[in-house]
Amino acid sequence: MLHSTRGIVLHTVKYSETSLIAKIYTELFGLQSYLIKGIRKQKAKIRPMLFQHLSLVDLIVYHKEKSTLQTIKEIQIAFPYKSIPFDIRKSSLALFINELLYKSIREEESNRNLFDFIWGSCVFLDDPTHSTNYFHLWFLVHLTAFLGFIPQMNYSERRKIFNMKEGVFQETPPGHEYFMDEISSAFFYQLFTLPSEENSILSFSLQERNFMLEKILIYYQLHLSGFTGLRSHHILHTVLE
Repeated sequence: MLHSTRGIVLHTVKYSETSLIAKIYTELFGLQSYLIKGIRKQKAKIRPMLFQHLSLVDLIVYHKEKSTLQTIKEIQIAFPYKSIPFDIRKSSLALFINELLYKSIREEESNRNLFDFIWGSCVFLDDPTHSTNYFHLWFLVHLTAFLGFIPQMNYSERRKIFNMKEGVFQETPPGHEYFMDEISSAFFYQLFTLPSEENSILSFSLQERNFMLEKILIYYQLHLSGFTGLRSHHILHTVLE
């Protein structure tokens, strides 16, 4: 049966000399694998350029329940990026976000709220008027709400230490190493409470931002089964200087 759906391209792998398999997070069906036959042939109707990582696409697909490989009838770019491909900072952030999503999302069912969050975040990142300094951190903390391990927002004058294992703010450091000090905890809380368009009012140093990135990734490892960490975040330490 044919379905029309939006999708976000996360990963591709070569299937044969002329074909590939694309992992696409779709609005209607969650994460799906699509076999595109003959895409590398000279006269192919579907071109490889449509499957760049994090591409926002419109799809017409054949969907079979319980099938591990679906097929695409038609695909086109739904939102052409205007700044991400030409801005090294934004393209590096997009690479990071793409790897994060590929290693985090396992749902093979529709989650409209998660889909809209990712789609809207990509559009926001592409906007040339928006600052990129805190985008990756903001995205990381807000994604936790959709992945099922959002922290308890109980930060206060008394509770200034974030216990990463328990996901709560508390008065004193816990009896283990997985916690944030008062400065990092305040930073972490601000990332949750500020809208994405107001991130630019934050005033933390590059060193503090890099430290926060490492802490948040540890938080992911503590709470997301099978999350083994990322490789692309090391690039950000250099590119965002």
